[in-house]
Amino acid sequence: MAEAIVSTILEQLALILVEQTAAGVRLIAGAEEEVENLHRRFHLIKAVVEDAEKRQMKENSVRVWLDDLKHASYDMEDVLDEWNTAIRKLQMKRSSGDANVSQPMRTVRPSFIIPSYWFSPGQLVQRHNIATKIKNVDKKLDNIVRDINAYGFIISREQGSGKVASRPSTTSFLDESYEIRGRNHLQNKVASLLMSGSESSTASAASSSQVPTQRPTIISITGMGGIGKTTLAKLIFNDNEMRNHFNEKIWVCVSEPFDDIRIAKAILESLKGSATNAVESETVLKQLRESIEGKKFFLVLDDVWTEEPQNWEQLLGCLRCGSKESRILVTTRNEKVAIAIGTTKFNIIPIELLSDEDCWSIFSQLALSRRLDIEESENFENIGRQIVSKCKGLPLAVKTLGSLLRFKGKIEEWQRVLENELWELEELDEGLLGPLLLSYLDLPPPLKKCFSYCAIFPKDTRLEKDKLIRLWMAQDYLKVKGREDMVVGEGYFENLAMRSLFQDFERSEHDGGKIISCQMHDMVHDFSQFLTKTECSALDVNKSRLQLPCWKARHLMITGETRSEMVPFPSMVYDETKLRSLVLDQRLSFKPRIALSKLFDRLTCLRSIDGLPVEQIPKGIKKLIHLRYLALGENPWIKELPEALCELCNLQTLDVSLCHYLKRLPERIGQLINLRHLMNSKEEWSRLSYMPRGMERLTGLRTLGAFAASGGKSSKACSSLKSLNKLNHLEGSLTLRGLGNERDLGDDNDDEKVDLKSKMKLVDLHLRFDSTTKTKDHRVVLECLQPPSSLEKLGIYGYAGDTISPTSDWMLSLAKLRLLTLRFCNKCECLPPLGKLPCLETLVLEGMSSVKRLGNEFLGIAEDHQARADQAETASSIIRDTAFPRLETLEFLDMEKWEEWDDCEIAGGKTIMPRLRHLSICWSPELKALPDYILGSTSLDKLLIYCSRHLNNRYNNETGPDWPKISHIPNISFTLHGPAAQGSL
Repeated sequence: MAEAIVSTILEQLALILVEQTAAGVRLIAGAEEEVENLHRRFHLIKAVVEDAEKRQMKENSVRVWLDDLKHASYDMEDVLDEWNTAIRKLQMKRSSGDANVSQPMRTVRPSFIIPSYWFSPGQLVQRHNIATKIKNVDKKLDNIVRDINAYGFIISREQGSGKVASRPSTTSFLDESYEIRGRNHLQNKVASLLMSGSESSTASAASSSQVPTQRPTIISITGMGGIGKTTLAKLIFNDNEMRNHFNEKIWVCVSEPFDDIRIAKAILESLKGSATNAVESETVLKQLRESIEGKKFFLVLDDVWTEEPQNWEQLLGCLRCGSKESRILVTTRNEKVAIAIGTTKFNIIPIELLSDEDCWSIFSQLALSRRLDIEESENFENIGRQIVSKCKGLPLAVKTLGSLLRFKGKIEEWQRVLENELWELEELDEGLLGPLLLSYLDLPPPLKKCFSYCAIFPKDTRLEKDKLIRLWMAQDYLKVKGREDMVVGEGYFENLAMRSLFQDFERSEHDGGKIISCQMHDMVHDFSQFLTKTECSALDVNKSRLQLPCWKARHLMITGETRSEMVPFPSMVYDETKLRSLVLDQRLSFKPRIALSKLFDRLTCLRSIDGLPVEQIPKGIKKLIHLRYLALGENPWIKELPEALCELCNLQTLDVSLCHYLKRLPERIGQLINLRHLMNSKEEWSRLSYMPRGMERLTGLRTLGAFAASGGKSSKACSSLKSLNKLNHLEGSLTLRGLGNERDLGDDNDDEKVDLKSKMKLVDLHLRFDSTTKTKDHRVVLECLQPPSSLEKLGIYGYAGDTISPTSDWMLSLAKLRLLTLRFCNKCECLPPLGKLPCLETLVLEGMSSVKRLGNEFLGIAEDHQARADQAETASSIIRDTAFPRLETLEFLDMEKWEEWDDCEIAGGKTIMPRLRHLSICWSPELKALPDYILGSTSLDKLLIYCSRHLNNRYNNETGPDWPKISHIPNISFTLHGPAAQGSL
């Protein structure tokens, strides 16, 4: 980590001179030599850091030296950033045509030549402060450099691997089945206990003095960290036999600190599908009892630590309301924990170390899978088996080293790992320190910083990938010349994942299985905290104590479990003046309110603030000159943002996506020239009614949550939707709200048109129309909003035209469209030929209250007119092409006037909806029948019919005459009282 920070300093020192030259601000005589002196010192330090990082494990004095170096480097990085920011603001003044900037330069000691415009008392103080800070850090460096000789550090010519490992070309990540080698017998044993009767547990209940005979039966998997307890539990949890045997399956990660109410809430959320709003303990436990009563459930409590039986009394009391055939599976490192929760000795399953052959199987699949030459593989195997033997049967150690060595293509590199002195360290963390440290030291400096930053989050936190990358970006970890920060961050994330430093990936069902979130193994998380003891801290407000030393903290997360009462904001935070990251748990409510003025006055080094629960932001926020990331979290109070926010020229991410009552963005928002992600509310109930003028200046913007069209109602608003034209880098998802007024398209005399189709990185577009605007304008506006051909998801809401057909030319050009949603287009009587969309997988039609008939035009298939003429007496037409070739999910909701769904005859082996799996028809009371191509579908797996009386009468399995026509469908559901509209698709 120290090496990574030093590398950043060297980059900043080089940048300072370039920036100053570009800005026309020159240092006085001698200052260049001072910068060169700093550059030389940090180069010397960088050369010995690798040796120091290895020796810190044995020598506490070296660890202290490294801590001093890291904090001096942080201080230097802050002052250089302050310097760069001052230069950047001068450039902005100059580009805006400020006359004062061109006035003669005046000299200010000790190290600057500045324009007379800067010769104000405030600017003089700033210049003097920067110079003083540099001198202070310089003094610290004197001591640090002097001690290099005293410690006799070895100078390294190459630090880390020197480059980021490349991804394998065949697959994004290896199949994780290698993790479960050698555990089949344990899996069978635990599964047998879970699905058998409770006699075995009750027979030996007397051996446990803590808990009397109980239900449900508790089984515990025990073993040291990294041995595979959680992996085994997941294997069992996801087994199909468990799914069929139990009514409910629930997984809860317990971890530390123990909180029975949090566990109860997690169980409730799993059972109900949504979080409970209850805060009182008694209410939560009552809800749990009611939800669990009589049910046969399978509950996994993963990573349990508490040894106190009384901690479990209330929770187990609720769980005993379930069926006696219910089961609880616990994973823990300590057998005392298993006994405390009530596991009988017969049901404690110790998980043993893996055999050498099982370890080798895991290792070779990771490290040798890319080596095609048999003779080469044999040469590596000899060394590899010796390395595996040093892992002592720990799967996590094997996995970590296998992931490391898959990127090492030379025998000498494997030999260096085998002979590395780190193996001789005392066995900290049960033998895992050596493998983890070897993997860490091999990381290039940027990846070391990214990995270490994750120590700020509590154990078992799910890390949202995109948010984590933006937080890395705020710390300047992703600077690679000529490449976009987010693209670099994606690569860094994937490399850390391939090195097995991330795991438990949540993936998108679409987008090629793109990773959404992940977790860190608790042992890997412990290791990251071991590396950052004086940098990353977590403050638990419920316990009123720090989990990590905080007096030198650079990154702080305030955590805690919300209860009925509000908690005081910890006053010691105001003293952490060096903080760079402040993350607040969104579940917490603080009383009294945070003294923001004091916070902004003292914590001026902040680069990221996440989850600030405030009613308004004071003007003092402009003091946070380093701030790059500001997220206000779920905030019902904020109505507007101060203009002072626009002075934060380094701001990259502004997240107000959950501030639904926000009415105005700052008028000078165009000054935020480094803004990359403006994440405002996409919801239709958002109060934001216009986008301020100057939005078109944000040419670096990559993410924009929503653009609110004003319809000419505000003089402070962007003149038209053409303001989007200059935002050429927009990507991901975009919502346009308040559509329907032709004035938002701009001046008719202007040749420039609204251009969305050139934004090829947009994949998700939502068009929300204003119901108060004219219907004829809706058609014109929709016609002008042609999306890019790359679009994968499209939603149109509240459109008041009588047809969408005029837009069919551009809609049917969306060859990659996978999901289409049309909602509350109440006046639309007919639909475009959507069956022609070649990649459409999901179609949702809701509130199309004027549609009475779905005919062959909906399928978009050519008709044989002669055949139809010859068979005029039939209602069918003959199909010549395939309609909806990839459609899997089709939903009709609230189609109150829909009466007919035309049938078709199929010719030449062609098909209609050959992949359809899920069909839902809700609140369509007038629809008479389903077409034969639906009734005869062999792919349809699920049919849901809600509040559709004619269909219910016709196809119901009790009284419906046409029940035999649908009885082959595996999953069928009827009800006359359907659920609320799904809205998820």
